[in-house]
Amino acid sequence: MTTTNGQWFPPSWPERIRALTQGTLVPVEPRRAATVLLLRDTGRGPAVHMLRRRASMAFAAGAYAYPGGGVDRRDERPVAWAGPAPEQWARRLGEGLGPAEAQAIVCAAVRETFEESGVLLAGPDGDSVVDDTTGEGWEADRRALVSRDLSFADFLDRRSLVLRSDLLGPWARWITPEFEERRYDTWFFLTALPPGQRTRDVSGEADRTEWLRPQEAVAGYDRGEMVMLPPTIATLRGLLPYDSAEAALAAAGEGRDLTPVLAKAELVGEEIVLSWPGHEEFTKRMGAGE
Repeated sequence: MTTTNGQWFPPSWPERIRALTQGTLVPVEPRRAATVLLLRDTGRGPAVHMLRRRASMAFAAGAYAYPGGGVDRRDERPVAWAGPAPEQWARRLGEGLGPAEAQAIVCAAVRETFEESGVLLAGPDGDSVVDDTTGEGWEADRRALVSRDLSFADFLDRRSLVLRSDLLGPWARWITPEFEERRYDTWFFLTALPPGQRTRDVSGEADRTEWLRPQEAVAGYDRGEMVMLPPTIATLRGLLPYDSAEAALAAAGEGRDLTPVLAKAELVGEEIVLSWPGHEEFTKRMGAGE
């Protein structure tokens, strides 16, 4: 792994980029995924819950990220639901999505947040949220979800809970570059920590979890002390103008631009020019020897 400031660049990228531009690499189809910026207010503005990926991870080891992961095919199953209907979510999340696909993305966001932080955006009805998920029974269910022994729909059903889709706000959409070995089409959401709940260090993929103000995390990245992928630092920078979780969530409304961000790689002579449209800070030039 190499970094520029705190930006992560896998050593395999130059070779794969050259293969892609020469037509000898067939891009992997991206898998749909969801990730959640979990916010809580502090005396100095909102803080976001972040995980640092274990050094042993094959992808983005040591990088800071948010709770999230791939859509489970079972996330399309009928589920008790509150908030905007899946048809509305399909319109909000982007062209080409049907209601079942949109539901699966939202379910993945809620499920992965519970799996990786212990925070659950669900309640007995559409006006409430569970206030404590720390008991042994909750932990057994969380582990069963992680192992895929239990579907999220069955988990909610047996606990008579309703998924609170209204507590999520869509924030951004990024697609892993075409030259990557593992690719995801990822929707980023905002939510606020529900009253009474607390995060737990339960992610098997992380060696550290912490609450950080966006200003702190961005400064750590800029100093090269915190490693992040482009979507992570970009979504953090997007939070900088807001002085509360409520204000940030208000910005994640119906009119939010969710045009997917996809890196573009070009060969200019022997030099690779890698860029992310609309995010010039990530542009990188790699010479023939890299």
